[in-house]
Amino acid sequence: MQFFDTLCARTAADRERLFAVPVIQDALRGDIVTAQYIAFLGQAYHHVRHTVPLLMACGSRLDNRHGWLRNAIAEYIEEELGHEEWILSDIAACGGDAEQVRASAPHPTTEMMVAYAYHQVDRHNPVGFFGMVHVLEGTSTALATNAAATIAGTLKLPPNAFTYLNSHGSLDLEHVEFFKGLMNRLDDAADQDAVVHCAAMFYRLYGDIFRSLPRRADSLAGA
Repeated sequence: MQFFDTLCARTAADRERLFAVPVIQDALRGDIVTAQYIAFLGQAYHHVRHTVPLLMACGSRLDNRHGWLRNAIAEYIEEELGHEEWILSDIAACGGDAEQVRASAPHPTTEMMVAYAYHQVDRHNPVGFFGMVHVLEGTSTALATNAAATIAGTLKLPPNAFTYLNSHGSLDLEHVEFFKGLMNRLDDAADQDAVVHCAAMFYRLYGDIFRSLPRRADSLAGA
């Protein structure tokens, strides 16, 4: 079994727990209001704006043995530049206050996930950061396009309110194949264990962000 398949198998239960989060299931059923979607986009902004800095930090801490992985990080950086601005544009298209989101503080769950990513890069094995890549890109591919179509049909928002979800749903199909090739080149047990451990942690931490989002009844009550 190649490492990518091992990674998926060893984190399958963590993945299912994330997908079972009630607010995700609500969104896939169309049981959602605009305030919830804006709340999701707000937290997405707060972690996506760290993607490029995290990639840069990870690349700077890889040793020469991982030079091939550093080259891949350069490609990721080129792809990820400016995605946080897409999210702010989506918020504005929903009637939300994009500048208020830009100036706001992240929810504690979002702050913890981002902080954990920096901690892994700075204090542990930087290769473990690819556990976060696995979770965020894999989740986007599995959920983003379906969720965008359902939410759009329910909320009757314009197409330019779904730039982030639609682009990641399609873009990350290619990214996952690219990522799979990278992971299958990892031949060091410590690197592999770091990726598996971090993926399990990020499934939990990313799930906590969704658990922090308001349910439909809370949003309608003005929560």
